[in-house]
Amino acid sequence: MILSMTGFGHSKTEINGKIIRVEIKSLNARSTEIRCKLPNSFRDREMDLRKKVIDALQRGKLDLTITLDGFSDEENAFINADAFRKYYRELNLLREELNIVEGDILQAVLRIPNVIGQNDELADEEEWALVLKTVDLAIESINKFRSDEGLVLKYDLIERIKAIDSHLKSIEPFESIRLDKIKDRLKKNMEEFVQKQQVDQNRYEQEIIYYIEKLDINEEKVRLSQHCIYFLEELDHKDDQKGRKLSFIAQEIGREINTIGAKAQDSDIQQFVVMMKDELEKLKEQLANIL
Repeated sequence: MILSMTGFGHSKTEINGKIIRVEIKSLNARSTEIRCKLPNSFRDREMDLRKKVIDALQRGKLDLTITLDGFSDEENAFINADAFRKYYRELNLLREELNIVEGDILQAVLRIPNVIGQNDELADEEEWALVLKTVDLAIESINKFRSDEGLVLKYDLIERIKAIDSHLKSIEPFESIRLDKIKDRLKKNMEEFVQKQQVDQNRYEQEIIYYIEKLDINEEKVRLSQHCIYFLEELDHKDDQKGRKLSFIAQEIGREINTIGAKAQDSDIQQFVVMMKDELEKLKEQLANIL
């Protein structure tokens, strides 16, 4: 099964008048990264949440956001009376000492940090169990998203590999013509050279055979065809994480295509090499999104 690294999942649950919302986003990345945005009441469980999400989603740049809605923040608000009295008294003394016209000291004091705060109690076990359940639902949601997108990627990859294989087969009619052209060119050059120099005919024929063998692309074609078959087989394996393996196979495909291009010395074959390279680049772009 092919899974995309990009995805989005969300879920929500209600408890005691609160609505717990969970959102998980993922983008493609070489390694695993995760950022968490949590209410203060869950801050002691952040490591547990990180591990849970990473274990489930395996790889990518992940964002986990949990919010609590549907309840009033005023219920947990408080005024630090001791701090308020201290700041108010000291500000009044400064005002009198510096002959400052009396202003709205009350509002100034209230804006000082720690004068007004909230009681951030940690979540109890009942609430935490519900949070974990909501996170599980969000994970299911994003995995469904990844699976659906992965299916689209799979079909696209299959088309790219089939296109490369088709271009490879299109080379065959030009191979014998290519070798005949090379032989004729060498023969013509040799005839011009023989007029000026004495040449050992046997040695000449041996060098021609050696040169032609070095230009033979049959081995590269066979290996390239096998790599394409191997790639398609890997697409059907049950492993979830196969992006790296498919990338390695794509590298081998590219190596054989480059070698064929280097050996070809034929404009017709080079056109198919360029088309194969184009399909391979598009394939690599899609592989970057696969888990």
